[in-house]
Amino acid sequence: MRLADTRPPFAGLANLSWEALASLPTPCYLLDEGQLRRNGELLLGVQQRTGCKILLAQKAFSNFNVYPVLAPYLAGTEASGLYESRLGKEELPEKENHVFCAAYRADEFAELLQYADHIVFNSPSQLAKFGPAAKAAGKSVGLRLNPECSTQEGHAIYDPCAPGSRLGTTRAQWDAAVQADPALPELLDGLHFHTLCEQDADALALTLAAVEAKFGGLLPRMKWLNFGGGHHITRPGYRLATLEQCITETQKKYGVQVYLEPGEAWALNAGYLVTTVLDTLQNGETSLAILDMSAACHTPDVIEMPYRPPLLDAGDPGEKPYLIRLGGPTCLAGDVVGDYSFASPLTEGQRLIFGDMAIYTTCKNNTFNGMPLPPIWAMDENGTCRELVKFGYSDFKMRLGRAAD
Repeated sequence: MRLADTRPPFAGLANLSWEALASLPTPCYLLDEGQLRRNGELLLGVQQRTGCKILLAQKAFSNFNVYPVLAPYLAGTEASGLYESRLGKEELPEKENHVFCAAYRADEFAELLQYADHIVFNSPSQLAKFGPAAKAAGKSVGLRLNPECSTQEGHAIYDPCAPGSRLGTTRAQWDAAVQADPALPELLDGLHFHTLCEQDADALALTLAAVEAKFGGLLPRMKWLNFGGGHHITRPGYRLATLEQCITETQKKYGVQVYLEPGEAWALNAGYLVTTVLDTLQNGETSLAILDMSAACHTPDVIEMPYRPPLLDAGDPGEKPYLIRLGGPTCLAGDVVGDYSFASPLTEGQRLIFGDMAIYTTCKNNTFNGMPLPPIWAMDENGTCRELVKFGYSDFKMRLGRAAD
């Protein structure tokens, strides 16, 4: 018997049987290779039609065991620092390796030069400090811009264009730096901006206009322009035509190679978190269920963003007869996933499946309260599941110290 609800983000479960589901340990992450391929095919199509290059931002998805699934579709990887850059070099050595960091460490930079071929700096001072060494090593050097154009609504924590932002260089900062060091522009091969978060192409078009207004004079001498990440390209209904128009017009106008570096778009709806109900209880009018997964430990963006993840066969409050608040087993009072409605009450031992759990989960989880890290499994397009990695007590303990000899 197959799982019944195959609407996005659960379409990939169409070939997963209840028997296979029952055999999985819980909690566990289940990566959907079929959906990864579908996302990859869509992103490859954008690259083929426009000539742009799309990188995988590993900060959102760094499960290197399934990089071979994405390899035919991606141009390279984007890293946020030394370790991610090394991971991209080790696992995808034939692909481009880009890195951006708000500030690089002097004791790491020489090693970083072994991995990255594109290095983006956050400020003119970092460009002046490390740019010459990067150029001497044959690297392509860029600067992150702050076009001072906010398009976020309700998520200030993800707005790099907010007043007082530490991310990116404003035009005033750049002009002051060039006045002090007129040779600074000679270090640059490209420019980079990253202002979006889970947004459509209309926000990109607005941002791109701001970039041109602020920095258009710099673009004709650049080799490339990186549009950053946050593009929800593989989300149903995304305006692909607008995106492709932005890319093609920019490349034609300035003669630059356009890059994009989404993370979510590669693994959107390509993973699940399978969990078991440990207990049910009633507190006044509130029905509750304690799960063996933790929002705080296993899906930290649920609390940080915050957001309410999709849940198979569950509805919004009021949609179905039984409203139940789902939470984790930790001591944190706010370790709550959210309120969901169900056709019938939940029972101890019942399995639940959260959707869109490939992104910002395995790369951000933690062992607070001594919670075990969930194992990571993969599911192929036939619904066959296999374990990629599992974790134990040593993974918790060794983060905090080393056992005495």
